[in-house]
Formats: sequence, C-alpha cells, structure tokens
Amino acid sequence: MAVQIAQLSCGTEYSGVQPEIERAAERVGAEIVLPEVDIDIVEEACEEVGYTPKSANLKVLLARAYALANGYAEADAAIILTCFRCAEGALVRSEARRYLQENTDLPVVTYSFTEDLDASELLTRMEALVTIVERKGLLARKRQEGLTLGIDSGSTTTKAVVMEDDEVIGTGWVRTTKVVESAEKAVERALEEAGYELDDIEAIGVTGYGRYTLGRHFDADLVQEELTVNSKGTVYLGDKQEGGATVIDIGGMDNKAITVWDGIPDNFTMGGVCAGASGRFLEVAADRIGVDLDEFGKLALKGDPEAVRLDSYCIVFGIQDLVTALAEGADPEDAAAAACRSVAEQIYEQQLQEIDIREPVFFVGGASLVDGMVKALEDVIGVKVVVPEYPQYIGAVGAALLASNYV
Repeated sequence: MAVQIAQLSCGTEYSGVQPEIERAAERVGAEIVLPEVDIDIVEEACEEVGYTPKSANLKVLLARAYALANGYAEADAAIILTCFRCAEGALVRSEARRYLQENTDLPVVTYSFTEDLDASELLTRMEALVTIVERKGLLARKRQEGLTLGIDSGSTTTKAVVMEDDEVIGTGWVRTTKVVESAEKAVERALEEAGYELDDIEAIGVTGYGRYTLGRHFDADLVQEELTVNSKGTVYLGDKQEGGATVIDIGGMDNKAITVWDGIPDNFTMGGVCAGASGRFLEVAADRIGVDLDEFGKLALKGDPEAVRLDSYCIVFGIQDLVTALAEGADPEDAAAAACRSVAEQIYEQQLQEIDIREPVFFVGGASLVDGMVKALEDVIGVKVVVPEYPQYIGAVGAALLASNYV
C-alpha cells in the first residue's frame, strides 16, 4: 500500500498547484489524502490548537490537523502548505505543525508555495517523508559495519567517504562539474587514502542531487535523498543518536533545518526565498573582498556586523549592497561579518521559524567551515552551535553508514 501523506493546505485548488503536489507524491510512490472533517469540529479544533484564523480555509486546515491527532482521520505523514503571500497562512502553518508534533508521531514537512509551483520542488520533501515512514529500521542504524563507500553529489561539491568498522578511513572532495566524472575523482581520492580498491567495497550508498545518476553508474545498494541521509550522518558524527537534536545544513546552493529524535527526522524544512542564505553567497562575498573562504571567515570574526547593512534576501541584491558598502569605504572585516550575519538571520527567519529548536544544535555543510558563520549563527540563535567532525562530509558519511545495512 502506498504511503499516505495527509495534505493540510489552503488555496492549492485555487492557485492551480494541486496537480503538481499530487504529481510529486506519485513520483515517490506516495498518495496524497485530504483528511475529512465534520463542520461541527472546526471551532473545537481552533480552540484546541489555540488559534482561530479569520480565513475559513485556514480553519479547515487546523481542523484537519485536529482530526489526525484525535483519530478522526489516518495518514502516515503530513505536509502543510500555505501560500507564501499570506502572513496568516504562515502563522497557521507553524501552529498546525507544532500541534501535530506535540500530539502525533507523524513526520511533518511545511512549505510555502508559489502560484507557479513545480512538482520537482517538492520531490525531495516527499521522498524524505516516504523514507521516514518506510525505512525507520534502516534509519535506526547506529554503527557502520564492514567496508562501505558513501557518495554525496552536491550542487557545488561532490564528496566521497570510505568507512570500515565504524571509522572514516578515507575522504575525497572535488568541485561538481560533470556528475559522474566528479564522483569518480572523489571516490578515487577516498579509496587512495583508505588503501583500498573499488572492488574491495562491500556496499555503496549515494545521496545528493546526482544520486539517481550515480546510483545507476556505481550500481549502488542505497540511493536516498539528502534530508534523511544528512541528518543521520550529522547525529552519528555528533554522537547524539538518542534523544533530540537540530541540524542546520548550509550547502552550496540551499540550506536545510531538521529536527531529529533518536536519529530519525520528524520535522524539516529546506530552501529559502533565494540563494542569499547559501554557501554560494559567502563564496561570492569572499571573492568580492578578495580573499579565500578560510580567510573570509577569520576576517568576519574580527568585524562588526552592525557596521555594514545587508538587508536583501536575494544573492544578487545582497552582493550589490556589499559592493556599495565597500565602495563607500567599509572595512573588509565588517563587510565579512555582515555577510555572515545576513546568512544567519535568513536561516533564522526562513527555516528556524518552521521548526522547534532542540539542543544540541549541529551546524554542518561547507559553510560550517567558515569561522565567522559559526559565530554569526550562535549570535542570532542565542544557543551554542556544535560543528561535528567531518562537517562537510556528513552526506557521504550518512550514506556509507546506512549502506552498511546491505553488507
């Protein structure tokens, strides 16, 4: 039977995006269900949740959450969608998500859609929900066994990790250009460091944007989306596979915020309004200042983020603000600090409002190697941020860890 994903939404039928939502679910083997609610429980649901919206459609959204929590409707997971233009919708989305997390064990994802939503934008989210439902036993794995290879085909970089009996023994990192060639180079470097040949590997796991292409090329045992794989790799490396944790993953082109319980994601959000909250923004900012990313991070530690104003969510306009500030005589240290603060604030405003932060908070992805970015996140969030070992390899580590299930 297909995984049933309960849709709690407002306006999808009017904006024309409903077929795209259903198409995305179908492509990952899931089925969208709309929990039926009796009109008599709508007001009761709003009172129970603790908020009564003005919109009748948003009241029904809350009633559907209430129905799931109280056994009037059934599903395996939930997706909550409201229009990105609607302020009340954003509030209701957050309230419904919190209510479901407190009263059910359903994995939940939230999303603010636009009128030109395409199914591809929801694929990773839908696939993650299906994975959490269907592969809980796999995600519960706490130790790596045998000799396995993990490959993470990211938007900017491709990473490979060789693990043997619960230890990382080889790593490889290259820029992503041609997906297969980049992966082959990363794998070659990881195997060389580990002292093994590809034929020695007992199981292979792949994740990231190029996972399907690489899954076929390497005849991988595990082909899995990055939300579950990255969060698993993070809590494994952070030695926090029991209880709660939060994962903030800032990659080259997007970012993710994931809450985890006992090593399994239960709520997540990804992407933002623009790539201004990505590692790419930091790369462009560093290039404009005339330093590499490592030096950029050290400059940011010395600067005052309040001295330069970067307000735009857009990577283009954000860099324009930076260029203008430097042209007016801003100190490069202040500009670097402001760029890091800008990314941290966007993560907080766009992603962390969609989850309830659980400590410890882990920071992973390539941006976690930028010293000033770690400080900026701590300043904005107000809690200690932990960068585990191999933070840029968490996807590859997670893939190698989970692939050992097939040894």
